[in-house]
Amino acid sequence: MTVTKLNIEVRDRAVLEVLPRDVVIEQLATGFDFTEGPVWCGNHLLFSDIPQNRIVKLRLLREGPEVTTFRYPSGNSNGNTLDNSQRLLTCEHTGRRVTMTDVDGTIKVLADNYEDRRLNSPNDIVVRSDGSIYFTDPPYGLPSNGTGWKELPFNGVYRIAPDGEVQLLADDFDRPNGLAFSPDETVLYVNDTVRRHIRAFDVKPDGSITNGRLLIDMSLPEPGAPDGMKIDRKGTIYCTGPGGFWIIDPIGKCLAIIRTPELPANMAFGESDWKSLFLTARTSIYRIRLNVPGISL
Repeated sequence: MTVTKLNIEVRDRAVLEVLPRDVVIEQLATGFDFTEGPVWCGNHLLFSDIPQNRIVKLRLLREGPEVTTFRYPSGNSNGNTLDNSQRLLTCEHTGRRVTMTDVDGTIKVLADNYEDRRLNSPNDIVVRSDGSIYFTDPPYGLPSNGTGWKELPFNGVYRIAPDGEVQLLADDFDRPNGLAFSPDETVLYVNDTVRRHIRAFDVKPDGSITNGRLLIDMSLPEPGAPDGMKIDRKGTIYCTGPGGFWIIDPIGKCLAIIRTPELPANMAFGESDWKSLFLTARTSIYRIRLNVPGISL
């Protein structure tokens, strides 16, 4: 396990409430092709290695991290999360679908089409406390980025209602990607990778969204773009972006840019106190310890 001092560009000293003074980044495991979709599952981390078509299990043991294969093939899985019954929800590229893994290992398809047209390639996913599931559907998992394969004329943001109905929430994104709720679930944040920004939407009582507005423009002349996104219990936003990942307050002010050894694609809070931020960063998995816990699943 390699420990490195973080390269932090502080934009506002309010970020010091989040970051410990002696904060470091730990490389827990490496040797993967392209890691994504981390989710903490009680005593271990699951994440996708997309090109390897598998979901990987990482256990943090006293003698060191243990890496095993949780599922192969995985449908070239990308985003993962847990539902309110602690069942694994997965966005699969190959099957162009969202699935749920039951406690007995049975895999159930939750969504693979909208109005009888196949989805593009579900990417990231989050669950609301009422049991509804929200996911993004860019074409990244399609051959040649969708040419000749797309059945839908847009790249949507969707909601799977508790009764199973697939509802289109937004169709005006270029490449919708990471998404997350505010702690009170009144705001849904969705980023657009190509446009390099995050948008915020008010969530109505019926689960639909309204009042879309630009939260922050993340354009910088550096490699990296908005992708995975998570929220801590104070409402602070953590989003991958140019240079590494950004820490952003709820009104859209960048507090800091954290430049990591590898560009991260996604992140997840975990461990017993939910103060560990796990980063899936290309070939490796990293961990950063923070002062404020994330929203537990």
